[in-house]
Amino acid sequence: MYFASNIKFLRKRRGRIQDDVAAALNLKRSTLSGYENGVAQPGIEILVSFSSYFNMSIDTILKIDMMKLSESQLSELERGYDAYVKGSNLRVLATTVDTDNLENIELVPEKAKAGYTTGYADPEYIGELPRFRLPFLSEKRKYRTFQLKGDSMLPIPDGSWVTGEFLQDWREIKNGSGCIVFTIDDGIVFKIVENNIEKDGKLVLYSLNPVYEPYEVHINEVKEIWKFVNFISNEIPDPVLPEKQLIQAVASMKNDLERIKARLGKDISDIKEAD
Repeated sequence: MYFASNIKFLRKRRGRIQDDVAAALNLKRSTLSGYENGVAQPGIEILVSFSSYFNMSIDTILKIDMMKLSESQLSELERGYDAYVKGSNLRVLATTVDTDNLENIELVPEKAKAGYTTGYADPEYIGELPRFRLPFLSEKRKYRTFQLKGDSMLPIPDGSWVTGEFLQDWREIKNGSGCIVFTIDDGIVFKIVENNIEKDGKLVLYSLNPVYEPYEVHINEVKEIWKFVNFISNEIPDPVLPEKQLIQAVASMKNDLERIKARLGKDISDIKEAD
């Protein structure tokens, strides 16, 4: 059991002194100190109070050694993604950290995608992937970068590196969001997502390139989802004609067509007069 070390760790992580927590839980400071030092054991009512104060389930506070969790995993718990609270299976993610226990961004190049389908949950496989950091991304989130293949997401060029944030709760996906979706059958795809999980347990995946038809995947087939953050490419995407310029171009074409019609009408009249 990790109750003593966990409540001390969580208190310090929140920048609280013992007097603050003891007052919030209606305890004596000496009693709280006894819990943190393992010399006193709490009853069920006290456990419920700690669970409510830290917004974590009793099982999590008792059974999970939080000092061994990465920053992103702690952040997930603090944001309410607690498997014991939600009654769902925690999506365990193999990850790597640097010497300061900060999450790396692992790089999954095109040639490594086949191996990812079997090694995505293997810490040894993930540990062999190239890794880097982007200083402008949050240290409290988990990111991974995948190489894009094909033209289905044009104007994002083929070969681009797409970075996504790991999603723990898939119900939070907003319609129209860009996501990297990993399934065993289809592998890793980057698509625009329509979230129908609550309705029929499915996602509808759309390409930016209209040549490709949308398709559905059942949520049971999905292993990981990463919310789009940014992409890196050594190519400049093809320009997209702005809406205002497009309207002007259509109007100009209409004017040209009217002039052609008028000219044709005049030429026909001249021919009739000559006859």
